Amino acid sequence: MPPSDAAPGPSASDLISQRIAELGGWRGATLGRMRQLILAADPRIVEEWKWATPVWSCGGIVCTGETYKDKVKLTFAKGAALPDPARLFNASLEGNTRRALDLREGETVDPAAFQALVRAAVALNQTGKAKPAKRGKA
Repeated sequence: MPPSDAAPGPSASDLISQRIAELGGWRGATLGRMRQLILAADPRIVEEWKWATPVWSCGGIVCTGETYKDKVKLTFAKGAALPDPARLFNASLEGNTRRALDLREGETVDPAAFQALVRAAVALNQTGKAKPAKRGKA
């Protein structure tokens, strides 16, 4: 097959940077801050662009970074199987697979606890064993 004459498009990292810049304000700042924490948690994490959404992967999807008018949502693909001792997950708690962290304007997250969650997601992807984690009573 002859090489394609099509110019390569922007990289996933470029598209994520564009999204952050387009959002601006608190949503852009929040997504940018969470992106930095995700990438710093494990150097093997790669950025992808799927479903017009930032995706961070390592041996499978770690999490997605969706943005809405009132929140930035970080959805962990196998979140139900992850330990969450800091109880960061506050959305999508009913399902058997995903869990999410919704951040609204002015809200912050403990960086160390969040990075521990990211590292646990990477480890789970590496082992391939996803069983729902036991949630303690509040």
